[in-house]
Amino acid sequence: MSLILNILWLVLGGGLVTALLWFLGAVIMAITIVGLPWARACVTIGVFNLWPFGREAIDRADVTGRDDIGTSPLGTVGNIIWFVLAGVWLAIGHVVAAVGLALTIIGIPFALQHLKLAHISLFPIGKMVVDREVAAEARRRKGSMDLDRIRTR
Repeated sequence: MSLILNILWLVLGGGLVTALLWFLGAVIMAITIVGLPWARACVTIGVFNLWPFGREAIDRADVTGRDDIGTSPLGTVGNIIWFVLAGVWLAIGHVVAAVGLALTIIGIPFALQHLKLAHISLFPIGKMVVDREVAAEARRRKGSMDLDRIRTR
């Protein structure tokens, strides 16, 4: 089912157009050199735009089990800068697209994908896009570890 929805998304939901715009943003960010951390985030979101059904954005540390520069305080600073300069505006664009698609009733599945994209657009640094099952298992394991930590106090 995800395959069919992803193909329809590419053709009818604007996935190809928005992905190309994200990739263009990545190129512009990379050219500035200073924007390299955000260029990686743009590529991640661009790929997510191409194939959103059956996939989720999740914290990279939840999947890998370890912190990196994107999940550290430096990543938080990068996300704050991103939010102020671009994130909020990109998220608004995805929400507007979601509302427009939801009004058609038949576009509700596509609207939900735009809402997922709006979410990652706000704070993309330190995120990773994985299959829905991988995200669920990562959250389950993190919850189990958190519970063990609470019980040992």
